[in-house]
Amino acid sequence: MRTFLNDYKDRYEHVRFTRDAGILQLQLHTGGDTMIWGAGPHTELGSCFSDVGRDSDNRVVILTGTGDAFMTQIDKSWAGAMTPAKWDTIYFNGKRLLGNLLDIEVPVIAAINGPARVHAELVVLSDITVASETTVFQDAPHFRLGTIPGDGVHVVWQHLLGPNRGRYFLLTGQRIAAEEALRLGIVNEVVPADQVLTRAWELARQLAEQADTTLRYTRVALTQQMKKALLENVGYGLALEGLNAYATWPES
Repeated sequence: MRTFLNDYKDRYEHVRFTRDAGILQLQLHTGGDTMIWGAGPHTELGSCFSDVGRDSDNRVVILTGTGDAFMTQIDKSWAGAMTPAKWDTIYFNGKRLLGNLLDIEVPVIAAINGPARVHAELVVLSDITVASETTVFQDAPHFRLGTIPGDGVHVVWQHLLGPNRGRYFLLTGQRIAAEEALRLGIVNEVVPADQVLTRAWELARQLAEQADTTLRYTRVALTQQMKKALLENVGYGLALEGLNAYATWPES
């Protein structure tokens, strides 16, 4: 069953929607400023991506952040002892987060507005990535804080960087600046911060000149390999992440 923008535009606390001529911009935020990751966004975004994907009026999607960073902080919503109910919620939403993003059957363009040190995979999974000169990539909240990087980052970063560089990136907390990210193929373009959204919209309008079926079927063809890899590995990765959470944050 399809959705319409009016059905979901006011449903999500952490997403602001703007649409023009079939191009839908999703701007992630926390209280109108740079998004802070936690239980709220983790719960919302999978459902949000599902709604966006079921709205056939969306012909191209732009994903961006707010302020001078894409995402660099996490909140304390998951602090404390791990419980079966808590992990079941994390597992449920974690399996759907990236899967539903890739189920959006139109091209997705990332307008990366600054440092992306938390859940950067949300933007680097896009079909086209435009990054600000101030962008820095890192996987900050997993291994370096004692958490297993099993929620999809283990698949995405090894795919983008290659197995050896991907493992190094996840194990050491390596930071990759914009120009290095361009050289490594993580992003497609690097522009000044004040031009990121402008360039993303230029590209979106260019893509939107194609027919609906061309847009949809191309997206499906281009994402099939990654969807298969995530389907095969995210559930297992999350299980390992959960086992480690019980071991390191024992139930009181």
